[in-house]
Amino acid sequence: MPGTLRTLRTLLPLALLFAAHPLAAQSLKVGDLAPDFTVTTVTAKGADTVPFTLSAHRGETVVLAFFPQAGTPGCTTQMEAYRDRYATLFKGGQQVTLVGVSTDDAADLTGWARKKSFPFRFATDGNKAVGKSYGASGMLWHKRHLYVIDPQGRIAYIARPFNQMSETAYDALAAAVTAASPAHTR
Repeated sequence: MPGTLRTLRTLLPLALLFAAHPLAAQSLKVGDLAPDFTVTTVTAKGADTVPFTLSAHRGETVVLAFFPQAGTPGCTTQMEAYRDRYATLFKGGQQVTLVGVSTDDAADLTGWARKKSFPFRFATDGNKAVGKSYGASGMLWHKRHLYVIDPQGRIAYIARPFNQMSETAYDALAAAVTAASPAHTR
């Protein structure tokens, strides 16, 4: 019995932690105003001089691609697919901003972006605040979730999880980005 009590005392804080997880973030749906945030972003050239604030990108389509960890096989597959389709899928960055979001630090993300020639931004979300507000925060790192946000700041598409190994996932993303683009939302 003492061992059981000790185990329960150990597990109780963890159970409370899970119970306190923001359910509101899990309930985000298409049409909702996307939660605003400000984070440090990096590219292959290094840290951006101005922090990235979602609301500052109104008027363009923003794609938030939450992913577990830089350099891992699944994440590399996903980001390489984005890189290789950047001109068509993300309109070469014209009125479409792609931000890969992970808990990795800025140096790791910059090095990975440089090594793989990724032409888009990465956001470092070490405290998981952005991931929590979007329901993408896991125990150790972010889950592979994807959000397309339209020029008015509303969620236009959600993939939870995003299946980086499926060609149809990229087709659905392309259709969502096109539908959310400024030309289609006027």
